[in-house]
Amino acid sequence: MCCGDGDCRPLGFLLGLPFAFLSLLISIVGIVVWIVGLLLTCICPCCLCVTVIVELALVMIKAPIHVMEWFTSQIPC
Repeated sequence: MCCGDGDCRPLGFLLGLPFAFLSLLISIVGIVVWIVGLLLTCICPCCLCVTVIVELALVMIKAPIHVMEWFTSQIPC
């Protein structure tokens, strides 16, 4: 996986794969929470806590990308 600025860190990518898989599972849970949260927001838009849960679910969905970016940035070429 090469970054846009010209540095390529395949070792960081390979070391991060198991953690990316775990975060992928977390993101699947995040998708379910996001769908349920959106349905609850449509039913009762006055619930502010549901909005916070939906935002947390979006962070969970993006977890694999953040994990891989972090691992590739930690390993030097």
